[in-house]
Amino acid sequence: MIYVFLANGFEETEAITPVDILRRSELDVKTVGIGEEVVVSSHGIAVIPDITEVDFMLSDDIDMIVLPGGMPGTLNLEKSRTVQDTIDYCVQNDKYIAAICAAPSILGKKGILNGKKAVCFPGFENFLEGAEIPEQGVVRDGKVITGKGPGVALEFGLELSKLLAGEAKAAKVKASLQCC
Repeated sequence: MIYVFLANGFEETEAITPVDILRRSELDVKTVGIGEEVVVSSHGIAVIPDITEVDFMLSDDIDMIVLPGGMPGTLNLEKSRTVQDTIDYCVQNDKYIAAICAAPSILGKKGILNGKKAVCFPGFENFLEGAEIPEQGVVRDGKVITGKGPGVALEFGLELSKLLAGEAKAAKVKASLQCC
């Protein structure tokens, strides 16, 4: 199962685009509302998550978590004990962690990016403690996938699809989108 955490102030493109691509890839995805039954994006779009953090439980069914950026969404994710505990669980159990835009800063502050390649939205690089920051839009280093921002949300989602559904399925989804 892939869990995409949504907190008030999330960047909708960075959340909804990967969810759409992963579901087109026939993967199991659930959105998790942090603190709310209806989560409002940074641009005022209300989204009803599949479950709330009250209903979320750490379990072996986690294949990947996704942390969309946006402000103050990233800060709200970072404040969540559920999100922090889930990140720790993923690190301890060798699960994929994907973060885009400002959200990689959460991982950087936890020391998870030390010695890894990672990217983020310009201006948040100082929070990627110990990371090598290449010029790419999307970077995968081991079990951590990071993206620069909303402009690479499609590429980010396709990378996640490739990891969990395989290259052939990701290529099929990419072709069906008539894109890049």
